[in-house]
Amino acid sequence: MLRLSGLSLPLDHPAEALAPAIAARLGVAAADVRGFTVFKRGNDARRRSAILLVYTVDVDLADEAEVLARLAGDKDVRPTPDMAYRPPFHAPEGWQGLRPVVIGAGPCGLFAGLILAQMGFRPIILDRGKIVRERTKDTWGLWRRSELNPDSNVQFGEGGAGTFSDGKLYCRVKDPRFLGRKVLEEFVNAGAPDDILWQAHPHIGTFRLVTMVESMRRTIEELGGEYRWQTRVDGIELDGQRKIRGLHLHDGSFLEADHVVLAVGHSARPTFEMLHRMGVHLEAKPFSIGVRIEHPQSWIDQARFGNCAKHPDLGAAAYALSHHCTNGRTVYSFCMCPGGRVVAATSEEGRVVTNGMSQYSRAEFNANSGLVVAIDPARDYPGGPLAGIELQRKWEDAAFIAGGSNYNAPGQLVGDLLAGRPSTALGQVVPSYKPGVTPTDLSACLPGFVIEAFREALPVFGRQIARYDHPEAVMTGVETRTSSPLRITRGADFQSLNTPQLFPAGEGAGYAGGILSAAIDGIKVAEAVAASMLAVR
Repeated sequence: MLRLSGLSLPLDHPAEALAPAIAARLGVAAADVRGFTVFKRGNDARRRSAILLVYTVDVDLADEAEVLARLAGDKDVRPTPDMAYRPPFHAPEGWQGLRPVVIGAGPCGLFAGLILAQMGFRPIILDRGKIVRERTKDTWGLWRRSELNPDSNVQFGEGGAGTFSDGKLYCRVKDPRFLGRKVLEEFVNAGAPDDILWQAHPHIGTFRLVTMVESMRRTIEELGGEYRWQTRVDGIELDGQRKIRGLHLHDGSFLEADHVVLAVGHSARPTFEMLHRMGVHLEAKPFSIGVRIEHPQSWIDQARFGNCAKHPDLGAAAYALSHHCTNGRTVYSFCMCPGGRVVAATSEEGRVVTNGMSQYSRAEFNANSGLVVAIDPARDYPGGPLAGIELQRKWEDAAFIAGGSNYNAPGQLVGDLLAGRPSTALGQVVPSYKPGVTPTDLSACLPGFVIEAFREALPVFGRQIARYDHPEAVMTGVETRTSSPLRITRGADFQSLNTPQLFPAGEGAGYAGGILSAAIDGIKVAEAVAASMLAVR
């Protein structure tokens, strides 16, 4: 098979146009194309009056060698790679060693557990939260009744933070082994729509993610894995060489373990604090803070797709924006959720945190995105590896107060923020955040340099996307959990730099950002755990 990339056709091309376009692009007769499959399909909307669909196809040719030789210098023509995943290790038959433990049941922990189970190591997966159906009820308790369960919410429980998100399944990490394909295929096996295998920017949405993580849990259990819910790890036991000997659990019990995966997510603050007390190597890392900005989805569709807005092959329009400000800061859009809603995402009492989510249909009225400013330890939060957590808490506390001390979020109209005045009422853009939004002045719950950067960036973005800086667009604060504020530093063997057989993984450890990259990291870490358990060098 031969893989052809960058094949562009008009948006409304007939299905039968693809085969002759492939033949023409490769310079062969139509009869020489014996068959093809679509590997990826995206769109090129740079010219709204002539939007293109862009294909990557795997082609079966009568004489593949001739075409590859003739087009040897063409970067868009190459042999189709072998994308099959083959576990590099397997537990010996009848293996009775200590079972590996995975802490955290988000995307990273889920795939670490799945791969360990598929290799025959029967992992134990711990999570401080609940199974996804019960967790969903607790999450709605905050959204509908302002009642927070600190152990079961948007951040904690089966599926991790990715469950209540847009379910985006793309990332920019280098993936020479096609581990991302393994992730997508496992999701399809668990009930995801198979279009995630060929969409250039696939997504699933919250409701489908719920059923998928349940299916994957059953698969892990059928392979000998074990889940323990509402189980918080309060301490780790180390020997004289700082190797893991076991885990102290919240109920006072002890779990013997000598290989532990830390897939705790970016909001596991008590775990970070415990690791710091235990002397595990941590370091502060950059992250970003800001708000969620909302516009009617129809505005974004029109700005991006013009008269082609709502075309079934385009769906709800997304965007990605970035601006380098004169104050040295960078403002950028983050985790854009077309046709979605802003959600309450705090995991600690007396604090307000926002995030975005959408369903598979992306059919709700508003588009929302994080609008955030990059910050770094040396400049903004010196003071050690936990300083970023304290900075997050400071602004989350302020947001709680500004919102009314009842889990309402503080909000401000773009026009008022640009004019430097508090908002006293909302306009035509109805914010989607529940429990509710309190009009106020966001400068009370964000650093001054963030507000200053917003005032410069918003008009720039308005020139790129019409009405982005519309006076009645709504900004809801605060977005502080863009990524982990620290890194649990690991070596080339994926083990902690100073605590052997402890395997930091995923977003919480500072090695991923989003569902797909976290899942990929979980696979890599599971392989490293297996190698260590089998003493492979």
